Amino acid sequence: MPQPPLLLGLSLLLCVSLVCGVGLGAAGIGTADMFRFLWAGATGGTVHADDAAAYTIVWEIRLPRVVLAAVVGAGLSAVGVAVQAMVRNALADPFVLGISSGAAVGANAVILLGAFAGLGVWALSVSAFASALAAMALVYAVARSPHGLTPLRLILTGTALAYGFEAVTTVMVFGAARGEAARSAMMWLLGSLGGATWAQVPLAAVTVTAGWAWLRWRAESLNALAMGDETSAALGVQPGRLRRELFLVTAAVTGTVVAVSGAIGFVGLMVPHLVRMLVGADHRKVLAVAPLAGAVLLVWADVLSRLLLAPAELPVGVITAVVGVPAFLLLMRRGGYAFGGR
Repeated sequence: MPQPPLLLGLSLLLCVSLVCGVGLGAAGIGTADMFRFLWAGATGGTVHADDAAAYTIVWEIRLPRVVLAAVVGAGLSAVGVAVQAMVRNALADPFVLGISSGAAVGANAVILLGAFAGLGVWALSVSAFASALAAMALVYAVARSPHGLTPLRLILTGTALAYGFEAVTTVMVFGAARGEAARSAMMWLLGSLGGATWAQVPLAAVTVTAGWAWLRWRAESLNALAMGDETSAALGVQPGRLRRELFLVTAAVTGTVVAVSGAIGFVGLMVPHLVRMLVGADHRKVLAVAPLAGAVLLVWADVLSRLLLAPAELPVGVITAVVGVPAFLLLMRRGGYAFGGR
């Protein structure tokens, strides 16, 4: 499929998805009113007192939520492409490095134990991000060898430490004194955008954009790295140095998005494979398309999480798993497809 029409189509689909994401929800708000509230919020206009509640739902609750869903989906998809190239493993995703499980420890310390209470609304994000960085440092320290960061050591170290972090989190959940706190912790562990605010959007958007821009800049090197260390070295790429840089970039992006959304699975695993089926294995093309596809996917997954049991919500990670498992199995059964789209 030609890339420009695909990019244009996905961009338009994302715009439509964002509008639908704002308009759909348990509270029924007419389309005309929705656009009126969006215009008032964007221009600093005023709304009638009778419309204050509906305006708050549109501008302060739904809009930051769908924007954050798009940012997180784009970030997870871009990082998924990079991680699969970094470790040369078709089953790799942004969480294979153990960063997500490390972030869960910090998040649950806030939810279950009240840690960092002095930070107020920032406590959860700050604690999750800080513990994600600590997990990143631990994975790097353990996986590093005299030969650098090899794919096998990264996968084994990340997987082993992830199990350790998950064990700590499980102990914290089972030891929670309050049932509601344990429920909130499980929602976060499965991924949720229910607490999205405008304050969370700028940092997540800047980090994801910067990470994606760097990956696009290094796309040719990723093509070489995906072919193996010997081949990439012959092409003038230093695989050890590039893998260290990729580790830092992917860990920073993963830690940031996990801090604001929890651990949302399957997006970073499934989207890169689906995109490779459409555009081939060239990372220049894959990294141009994957963030848009991931953004669209997560916006609609979040919409479904809000609607299926309305007014209650499902964790968005449940929706991505329900969609992702059959989609991934069908993808694997597709004749002629292998890692890298070849």
